[in-house]
Amino acid sequence: MDDVIRLAQALVAIDSRSHLCNHTIADRIETELYGFEVERIDFRDAAGTAKRALVASRGGPGGLAFSGHMDTVPDTGWTEDPWSARMVDGEIHGLGSADMKGPLAACILAARAVPEGIPVGLLITTDEETTKGGARAIVERSDLARRMRPSGIVVAEPTQLIPVRGHRAHIGFTVTATGVQAHSATGLGHNANWDLVEFLSDMKALRERLRGEPALQDAQYEPPFSDFNMVIDNHGTAVNVTVPRATVRLKYRYSAGIDPTLVIAAVQRSAARAGLDVVLAQEGRPPELPIDDRLIRAAVAATGHNAITAPYGTDASVLQELAPCVIVGPGDIGTAHRPGEHVPASALVAAVELFSRMAVTAATA
Repeated sequence: MDDVIRLAQALVAIDSRSHLCNHTIADRIETELYGFEVERIDFRDAAGTAKRALVASRGGPGGLAFSGHMDTVPDTGWTEDPWSARMVDGEIHGLGSADMKGPLAACILAARAVPEGIPVGLLITTDEETTKGGARAIVERSDLARRMRPSGIVVAEPTQLIPVRGHRAHIGFTVTATGVQAHSATGLGHNANWDLVEFLSDMKALRERLRGEPALQDAQYEPPFSDFNMVIDNHGTAVNVTVPRATVRLKYRYSAGIDPTLVIAAVQRSAARAGLDVVLAQEGRPPELPIDDRLIRAAVAATGHNAITAPYGTDASVLQELAPCVIVGPGDIGTAHRPGEHVPASALVAAVELFSRMAVTAATA
């Protein structure tokens, strides 16, 4: 199956970081979808950048749909060419090779390998790493996705081909403090960072609660406590300038068994007390199917692995509005979002066979 390796390398070689227009990679993928009915879903992200999601179908309604995203995280920390797509010791190296251009290539080749007449679909998204905008555009606007009526969706994030039946979803908070810019030696400015101090102290205490109180945790997940990550941005202000704008971005991940109301209220209350602006962005609800769900049982039978849960998020939080989702794909999430990302070529080959077999089984069961 050299075809899946060649396609994975071709996709990795295209720079499709989330902040860029993704038409180049979407066009490249569309050349692989011969024999499929294809629908383009065009939209613009919050920055006005043109984006495109793709929906493809063959064989009529029903059956499985396979989903992967085209975008990648930034190339932070890379000291070698992130888009080299080079093969080293049987592994494809490059930004997005595991998360998830390799798995996406496997989805495409698997769908093509399904015999004619058996229904199969592809839901190819973008901006998964940021806003889930591509998945949302498909759910809200795709006529073809509605006509496909898939019985289930395989979201091919890298799970080492172990089925994931549920994962966390996230709520994003953007908190902004506003100061007055001036030369810091003059005493004429106001540094917005000082307005953040009390808020940041509250957020540290909230993080400690999430990690320390069993009532706020979910024992079905590892780790059981929710992620509560923070990034602070002074927007390039020099150290001899009072900061005119300071932005804190928080990402809170929670599972289906956790009520996020306490965290939402705590962030909003602390921001209001400090006089800060806060904007909340919530993706879809956390997807979680029971162990005895039909799709999960089929994935377990196909892979030979028991279903697990995962602490990260995927497009399943949005795509579940179309059909039940299982997350299973080649590669290791542990290599993703870091320099040196890679995926074993043998895993991609195995995924093509697995996915096509799952599609046939789903249609004939």
